[in-house]
Amino acid sequence: IGDCVTSLGVSAFTYSYSLTSCTIGSRVTTISNSAFRFCTSLTSCTIGSGVTSIGDNVFRNCSNLTSIDIPYGVTSIGESTFESCHSLTSVTIPASVTRIYEYAFFACRGLTSITIPDSVTSIRDSAFSNCSGLTSIKIYATTPPTLGLRKNAFDSTNNCPIYVPADSVDAYKSAWILYASRIQAIP
Repeated sequence: IGDCVTSLGVSAFTYSYSLTSCTIGSRVTTISNSAFRFCTSLTSCTIGSGVTSIGDNVFRNCSNLTSIDIPYGVTSIGESTFESCHSLTSVTIPASVTRIYEYAFFACRGLTSITIPDSVTSIRDSAFSNCSGLTSIKIYATTPPTLGLRKNAFDSTNNCPIYVPADSVDAYKSAWILYASRIQAIP
C-alpha cells in the first residue's frame, strides 16, 4: 500500500482470501475496523511507522498470520483485533500502548509468550483468553493494570506464570485475585 495512502477504510480487504502478505506505507495513520478480517491466507503484514490507530477486528480470523510488529505510536489494541489468529507466534506490543481491549488476542493459540510494556494501564475482558499455547506472560507495569468487569483477561492460558516487577508482586496478587497463584517476580 503506497505512500499516497493515508488511511485504510472499514473492511477495506475483508474476505480477500487470496491475499498472502501486505506492506502498509509509512503515511498511513489509520487502519479502520475489519480492514483485513477473514484474510485467511495472509501470513505476514508489515505495518508502517506512521500508523497510530488500529481499529477493532482488523486482523480477526487471519488464521495463517504468523507475526506482527505493532509500531510505536499506536496507543491501543482494539476489540478482537487479532482474535482467532491461530498461527500467530510473535507479537510486539510497543511502549506507546496504554489499553488492550476485549478479545484483542482471544484464541491466539500459537502464542507461547507475551510481553506487556509498563505503559499499559488497562487489559479488558478475555484479551488473552484461550491462548492455550502460552508458557509465560510478562507485565512490566509497576501498578497492576485494571482488568475488565469479568476480570478474565488471562483465562484458559495454560495456567502459565504471570511475571511482574518484584516490588509489585503483592499489589498484583491483591488486585488480580483470580490469578494470584500464578503471579511471580520477573526472573
